[in-house]
Amino acid sequence: MNQPALDTATPPGKQRLRLWLRLLRATRMIESELRERLRTHCDTTMPRFDVLAALYKSPHGLRMNELSRKLKVSNGNVTGIVERLVSDGLVVRATVAGDRRALLVHLTENGREQFESMAAQHETWVNEILAAFDDAQVEQMIDRLDGFVHSESKR
Repeated sequence: MNQPALDTATPPGKQRLRLWLRLLRATRMIESELRERLRTHCDTTMPRFDVLAALYKSPHGLRMNELSRKLKVSNGNVTGIVERLVSDGLVVRATVAGDRRALLVHLTENGREQFESMAAQHETWVNEILAAFDDAQVEQMIDRLDGFVHSESKR
């Protein structure tokens, strides 16, 4: 994939702004495509997928407040999604010993199986969407973005 030459007449600050806008547009495009595929192929939403993914990574379960914090959404948003997932038999809630107000949420066996199937499709879709980049380009982009995130987290 040939890269166009940088516009040397454009000040670096403007170029960085253009970069940010392109990253944002690319993220939105990919997210939109994944949302649509999850809806049409899996009859689910991105927020449900994200909750299932967080619970899948935590086999012993998560407290509701941990789940909200992990997903960076409000407790109210998570509560509604979890209630629907409970109704669908994909997750269960249990009280936490010593704290009756806290609820621990974890996947059921059915939830684990369904998530694994969706996650496999999701991975295939991401690979299809990003197929324009070869392995070396992907590694280079990951390295650069990791370096950026690492440097920004030190600020």
